[in-house]
Amino acid sequence: MPDHHEPNRLAALGQDWVAAWNSHDLERVLALYTDDFEMTSDKIPALGFDASGTLRGKDKVRAYWSKALSMIPNLRFELIDTYVSPDSVVVFYQNERGARICEYLRLNAEGKIKQGSANHLAG
Repeated sequence: MPDHHEPNRLAALGQDWVAAWNSHDLERVLALYTDDFEMTSDKIPALGFDASGTLRGKDKVRAYWSKALSMIPNLRFELIDTYVSPDSVVVFYQNERGARICEYLRLNAEGKIKQGSANHLAG
């Protein structure tokens, strides 16, 4: 049985995550996640979705990400580093505007993302 939480596999997930976003294929991105995953971001209320900043489930997150992608047709992520723990990976990347962002991804036992949090620089 493969160990989905082995450091090299987690680093590869970070690379796959960036590549999926750069493909602009939302279903490819969503395939990395569990059906009931939670996504948290300060951009969620900013785009008119849940005021708490957290969405649960692929249908709700699909609607949010679909809107976000439609607003950023030139979206491009450049991987800077990946940081791993036994059950999570933090993807540190730069977007098409030069902003640096950390995405925290917590995994389930099968290596699917069950919780994601986009963390933006304060200030």
